[in-house]
Amino acid sequence: MKNISDYINDISGKHVILRADLDVPVADGRISETFRIERQKDAVALLREHAAKTLIVAHSGELESFQSIFSEIKNILGADIVFIDSLDGIAEFLSGEAKVGLLDNLRRWPGEKANDPEFSTTLANGFDAYINNAFAECHRDYASMSGIPKILPAYAGPVVIEEVKNLSEILDAPSEGKVVIIGGAKASTKVPVIKNLIDKSEIVLVGGVVANDLLKTNGVDVGASRVDENIPELLEGLDINSPKLKIPTDWREESGKIFDIGPKTENMYAQFINQAKLVIWNGPMGMFENDFSKGTRAVAEAIISSSIKSIIGGGDTVSAIGKFRIPLDKFSFVSTGGGAMLSFLAGDTLPGLAALEN
Repeated sequence: MKNISDYINDISGKHVILRADLDVPVADGRISETFRIERQKDAVALLREHAAKTLIVAHSGELESFQSIFSEIKNILGADIVFIDSLDGIAEFLSGEAKVGLLDNLRRWPGEKANDPEFSTTLANGFDAYINNAFAECHRDYASMSGIPKILPAYAGPVVIEEVKNLSEILDAPSEGKVVIIGGAKASTKVPVIKNLIDKSEIVLVGGVVANDLLKTNGVDVGASRVDENIPELLEGLDINSPKLKIPTDWREESGKIFDIGPKTENMYAQFINQAKLVIWNGPMGMFENDFSKGTRAVAEAIISSSIKSIIGGGDTVSAIGKFRIPLDKFSFVSTGGGAMLSFLAGDTLPGLAALEN
């Protein structure tokens, strides 16, 4: 991939599309977690410094339009930005005085998710270059991710470069001392990661729905706990009896449902973390949103109390850290990616990254 930092002089003063990641949670009409937007500040500042006329394109999965949070986005990015609410407005932006514009939510237009070549061409018209700074969306084969790079010279932004560097380290690091922690509710995206990393790691610690699936497979009565319907198919190819795979030995439950790992498991997991050289964590250990947060907090505190390299990711993981008021800089690297991080660690090809390859 071409790192935009190495080619910035080539696009100085040019018209540039910046694919950013602005898909943030919103509560009561306000942005409740700003992490992903804050990670875009460096790219925006770099392009402004080199007088590039920049159109920011992004999507929101929660809002129909960016209009309601536009002022917050401007304040976080620290730039004078104009809002563009239609495709016709792009041409007006290009001919106007404004240096930075934000196009409304890409998902307003069906051509985005359909990866429609005509939509890609409409977006690319009048621009000289494309920069992908939205790693968290790189697993999506959308017009703004893999369509525009077929039309314009394409570069990787600082977020994408940093993500690939750190996540590649996970795959390349020796198994000795590497501890992987997998939790959360989406077992279908987590199990492939376990399958790909278990032989490349010393220990894999499991919580959340994946743990429920494994417990049930091992004959434990999990009652009405949340489990996957297709457990045998989901776990096919995974040695559930591997000594590397550690599952809860106790748990916290309510009304016959498991909602969190228990204190004995917390202590066991903390011991593995304390002996690690590298920790990778994606997904909370329990339903931290509903007061079942002790297991997730115990894992977070074990990580930050150890002098080890730590790489964490996933929207729920970051939200949990925020709830515990733990500064994100306590971890070595925090990935912006949820699904993209998991796809990368599962060994999948990410369309957004493939589109940037020389």
